[in-house]
Amino acid sequence: MEKILIIDDSPVQANFLSSILTDDYEVTVVNSAEEGLKQAKAEEYSLILLDVIMPGMDGFQLLKMLQEEVILRHTPVILITSLNDIQHEEQGLTLGAVDYITKPFHPAIVRARVNTHIHLYRYRTQIEREATVDQLTGVPNRRRYDAVSGKRWQDAIRLGAPISICMFDIDKFKVYNDSFGHPAGDKVIKAVAETAASMLRRGTDFFARYGGEEFVALILGGGAENDFAHLQKVRQAVENLHIPHNPEVSQWVTVSIGGITVLPKVGSSFDMYLKMADAMLYDAKRFGRNQVVWTNEKMEQRREK
Repeated sequence: MEKILIIDDSPVQANFLSSILTDDYEVTVVNSAEEGLKQAKAEEYSLILLDVIMPGMDGFQLLKMLQEEVILRHTPVILITSLNDIQHEEQGLTLGAVDYITKPFHPAIVRARVNTHIHLYRYRTQIEREATVDQLTGVPNRRRYDAVSGKRWQDAIRLGAPISICMFDIDKFKVYNDSFGHPAGDKVIKAVAETAASMLRRGTDFFARYGGEEFVALILGGGAENDFAHLQKVRQAVENLHIPHNPEVSQWVTVSIGGITVLPKVGSSFDMYLKMADAMLYDAKRFGRNQVVWTNEKMEQRREK
């Protein structure tokens, strides 16, 4: 069920508005702009209904703050007002509101406008999700990775937490494609992605297809020892799929993994450490493939085998 947040300093008005929508949506009501901002950050809503006239911070000020928050920028906001002049309507729309509902409320109009914007939100969300999901594997694609990696890096800096950057590669994949054909190769990519993604699904994990037979993972807050051990389990899980490879190169399809764990600081370069993770992947292949090679920012290397 879609979630709607109502921000209105009048409990009577807010509860009446909630009663109109509660049969079709999960509705949360707060009675101040400050509470509204806090609640909007705490949960994900498909629509916010915001009263314009409130004591202290008014609806226009709160709308501006909502638009400045990256995570809330795309949440549609309908303004609720008894103001019925063009100037205030223009102000709200300019600040980013998607519509107006005027008091006194007419239930049919409220439901119609809310339903319209909920449907638009669903459609836009679906399009955005499809644009950031790899169609073959169902995991996030390179575009999504580009958007997430910088944010995760900044989160690590802000929290003072370690972050691990990991690069995956399917071993001898060109040989596999040449031996079994591209449709079979696509099935291998899909199987590897599903296996790795199933083991990297915590809130602190991010896993994406980087391109071709390559994947990338970001793990926030785990630490070098834990992440190195966990990625060994991921590598083993892929081998345990027992997908036959060309016997001239390997019995089963396997992956090589390179990673680095760092404690980033303001001004440090994510791209530099990504290159180090890629260098560890290169070493994993150089040392014989089907293994994990790890390092830290002091370049103290660990090898699985």
